Amino acid sequence: MPNTIATGKKLRVTLVRSPIGYKKDQRATARALGLRRLHQTVEHNDNPALRGMLNKIIHLLKIEE
Repeated sequence: MPNTIATGKKLRVTLVRSPIGYKKDQRATARALGLRRLHQTVEHNDNPALRGMLNKIIHLLKIEE
């Protein structure tokens, strides 16, 4: 964990599939990440909490380092 904080690694997250039709908590996770529209990209600092959120909706996302 210290390496991710020390390097300040960023992740670019893009919503490539609609969360419509998925469980409410998965839609809420996409919103919490700041993803409102398809093909919208946001940048976040890499940390364990973010990785958990991404893992929950990995089927909806494209992730780049």
